[in-house]
Amino acid sequence: MTTLVYLIPVALFLGALGLSGFLWALRSGQYEDLDGAAERILIEPDQREGDAQRSN
Repeated sequence: MTTLVYLIPVALFLGALGLSGFLWALRSGQYEDLDGAAERILIEPDQREGDAQRSN
């Protein structure tokens, strides 16, 4: 029973910490563009000038 005295505040603190981290991420725009990174990886970047000159 005495362990609950320690575990309940620790659990509440960790829950509040997780909630505050989620709210910070939400306010800072971390969830704004969910598909952008997934689509960006599929787009091939243009060739750099050095690569194009070496292939000629």
